[in-house]
Amino acid sequence: MKAAVLNAISGKFDIENIHIAAPEGREVLIQVKASGLCHSDLHMAESDFGVPLPAVFGHELAGIVKEVGPGVREFAVGDHVVASLVQFCGHCDACLGGRTYQCRHPGETLRAPGEAPRLDKDGKPVTQVFGTAGFAEQALVHENQLAKVPKEIPFAQACILGCGTVTGAGAAINTAGIKPGDSVVVIGVGGVGLNVISGARLAGAAQIIAVDMQPKKEALARKFGATDFVNAGNGDSVEAVRALSNGGVDHAFEVIGLKSTSEQAVQMAKLGGGAYMIGVHKPGSAIAVDVLADLISRQVTVKGVYMGSSNIKHDIPMYADLYLQGRFNLDDLISREIKLADINDAYEELKGGAIARSVITSF
Repeated sequence: MKAAVLNAISGKFDIENIHIAAPEGREVLIQVKASGLCHSDLHMAESDFGVPLPAVFGHELAGIVKEVGPGVREFAVGDHVVASLVQFCGHCDACLGGRTYQCRHPGETLRAPGEAPRLDKDGKPVTQVFGTAGFAEQALVHENQLAKVPKEIPFAQACILGCGTVTGAGAAINTAGIKPGDSVVVIGVGGVGLNVISGARLAGAAQIIAVDMQPKKEALARKFGATDFVNAGNGDSVEAVRALSNGGVDHAFEVIGLKSTSEQAVQMAKLGGGAYMIGVHKPGSAIAVDVLADLISRQVTVKGVYMGSSNIKHDIPMYADLYLQGRFNLDDLISREIKLADINDAYEELKGGAIARSVITSF
């Protein structure tokens, strides 16, 4: 099958033919119909996160079940599914407590050392990043990483549910627990940031301030529910947000992964507010927080967010249903649909920050 393979930490993918194994145990073979270009994959392709190469990335994928392993309980051939990078065992204390995103044994969703790899090239293993490897014609995924969705939802929209939506909207609803009347700021109006705005709107936030370097993002942010917009390239963003929100917001979300904007999020939070770190930072990154001034005196909570604290089995179908009801915007997240061969050009375009999401729909 064709796949976009990363052979070096360069941010560039090579379109190659690789082999995918038949499903075993609780594995599901998926005919991939759509795969979103998430910025996180690009981060990991450009910086060394320790992923063995060659590797296939791609964790926002939707498709049709083509074949199932003998141990599969939830899915049947022909089902429409969405995959997620949330890997969980289902039996540890975190999973039993409903926090599958904090699973103690995520490796149980992968094949054990010594077993034949799911992916290989000329007989040599190819790393299946996050257990999904969606930048390919087919994907072989453990059923715990899949959620069934209605067949009425288009594949391009469905694939975004697996990461952009559960991470963004989940951060607003699950992690921050936004209540009706709360105030919010979202720093970074890309695919995930727009989903934070959608989640905040769905939860009833009274004020949603979007912050971005691209002035053209204002119209898009407002379409998703932003009430205000701050051009980050025009003056002090912290002071602008404080002025708009009477001194600071209840919830400040950083969705870029930079030291400067992460520190700004802490300063944008009001007394007793929260700052939520969603953006993926480079390995070894650190931010400066004044323990006395920020954590003790202003009582700001600083919290890291992983996949929007989401239970994918519940949340992905929920957002799919909300979309079909016309209550959750997925259509405007898709900037364009592309071919697998166009992945490098599409990622270059994504770097510019002018688009939300490109989705591979032709393989």
